[in-house]
Amino acid sequence: MKLVRFTQAGKTRIGKLVAGQVVDLSAVTGASDSMRAVLAQWNALRARLEAVTAPGFALDQVRLEAPINDPQKYLAIGLNYKEHAEEARAAGVPIPTSQLWFNKQVSCISGPFDAIEFPPECKVLDYEIELGVVIGQRCRRVRAADARSVIAGYLVTNDVTARDWQTRSPTFTLGKSFDTHGPLGPWLTTDDEIADPMQLDMTLTVNGEVRQKMPTADMIHDIWAQIEYLSTVMTLEPGDVIATGTPSGVGVAINRTLQVGDVVRAEIEQLGAIENRVIAG
Repeated sequence: MKLVRFTQAGKTRIGKLVAGQVVDLSAVTGASDSMRAVLAQWNALRARLEAVTAPGFALDQVRLEAPINDPQKYLAIGLNYKEHAEEARAAGVPIPTSQLWFNKQVSCISGPFDAIEFPPECKVLDYEIELGVVIGQRCRRVRAADARSVIAGYLVTNDVTARDWQTRSPTFTLGKSFDTHGPLGPWLTTDDEIADPMQLDMTLTVNGEVRQKMPTADMIHDIWAQIEYLSTVMTLEPGDVIATGTPSGVGVAINRTLQVGDVVRAEIEQLGAIENRVIAG
């Protein structure tokens, strides 16, 4: 399924995308618009959600919201693509010998077509397309071989980064967490629809110009290794979002960072695309 959060007639609900229409699932999910709550009951709800066929709305009749807006955690890995690590090395950035993790505060999350604010306090704003993984069940100490069994699905993320704030402290969190700097979407594609998430092409454009283009196969630490590593430390919960790294071509590496008025489109094969205009914050 392709699960969405959508707003229609002033009300935000859970739905699914079927043949270009958004089917309202609130007869099953109730009045809540929490995707996290749906995932927490996934085994009990799935068959009923699959059976719903109406009511439906055309995509242009609804506003798509962030598929999940209330995760307990939004975790992201740095320097996890081979070519991106090399461009960082060339710029004098030390390459970590183990997985490098930071968190984006969940208040940064925004919708797949919402504007990205260029804060007045920021001087260098950048883009980073990433495959987002959403956890589907509470888990701890998951072996890499079993990691796929705890995944609910996948979505497109743009790890928007205030580069000058990123370098102000030993951790990346402040530079990664400005409001609106976490667009997600356009929907949550459940794991069963993706044959191999490590073989998906990713493309990011700015004003139609390709800036990043790379398959997920270029990851240094694959999705399964990431889940094993994280779950060694912490319990992962349904709805937690993991951003799995960005490929080469980030703006700071090519001296072409974002400006007000730019339109950033991030697309991942089989998962759809998000598109966000940069506005003055």
